[in-house]
Amino acid sequence: MQAELPFSSVERLPGLVAGCDEVGRGPWAGPVVAAAVILDPARVISGLADSKALTARRRVQLDGLIRDACLAMCIGQASVEEIDRLNILQATFLAMQRAVAGLALRPELVLVDGNRAPDLPVACQTIVGGDATQPAISAASIVAKVFRDSLMQNLADQYPVYGFERHFGYGTMQHRQALQQHGPCAEHRRSFSPIRRLIQP
Repeated sequence: MQAELPFSSVERLPGLVAGCDEVGRGPWAGPVVAAAVILDPARVISGLADSKALTARRRVQLDGLIRDACLAMCIGQASVEEIDRLNILQATFLAMQRAVAGLALRPELVLVDGNRAPDLPVACQTIVGGDATQPAISAASIVAKVFRDSLMQNLADQYPVYGFERHFGYGTMQHRQALQQHGPCAEHRRSFSPIRRLIQP
């Protein structure tokens, strides 16, 4: 699921377009996650939108529909260690590269939300606000968000004092108070200033 190499023997069909988006650049804890999705033009999914504009319940519903109806999808991650070593932008690009390279079909074009994109082995187009206007990017946004939220809920079982199941690693007041009381855990991004200030002597 975290392939970093360019496509090799995967099938290439003319006209395939993948959407790619990430979630988790801003949190203080947990990995950054990207998804790449190739939708099936013959199986239209109603209600695709920017994941942030949807309720958690609706995201989960759409995630199931996307997984069932898409031609191909893949999720890529960059770990906390990679975020701290590379910086969050480069780690985000790495997660996107892993997601796109892991697709079972090779697209001719990858649409990426935002105004910057990683180096990819296929043509790439950035679209600002694409997660709200391009169905394939919306689908990637939803898949990435549902996956990361589930991952953070699992981390909450390992580190229950931080409330990851509620804020998913973002810098809420509750998260800040937990950090001040307990200090950071292994899933906190030590390169981020709120965490760095806590661990500096």
